[in-house]
Amino acid sequence: MLSKEEKDKIKAAIEKKAHELDQRIAEYRELTKPIPPSDAIGRVSRMDAINNKSVNEAALRQVEKQRQGLDRALRRFDDDRFGLCARCGQPIPTGRLLLMPGAISCVRCAG
Repeated sequence: MLSKEEKDKIKAAIEKKAHELDQRIAEYRELTKPIPPSDAIGRVSRMDAINNKSVNEAALRQVEKQRQGLDRALRRFDDDRFGLCARCGQPIPTGRLLLMPGAISCVRCAG
């Protein structure tokens, strides 16, 4: 069972990480906007732009997935089972929760 101090640290880490991810999501959304055909950038440059857009879209999906994990963590934060592995029921080390606030499993079960 996590102490109040540990829970406060974890909640602060979740909120900080969520804020950082929100900023990255906004940046990636800006980078993944369609490139209007009216922009005269040349064929090769357009191919590079399309490739970069594709890479940024994949990164955006990954960051959005991480953000959803944090949302789930916040929803279950006040649950008695917060901080316990969803698979084996053993406590998830506080250090793991501070580094990966959205973690729902211990290292053993995640591997």
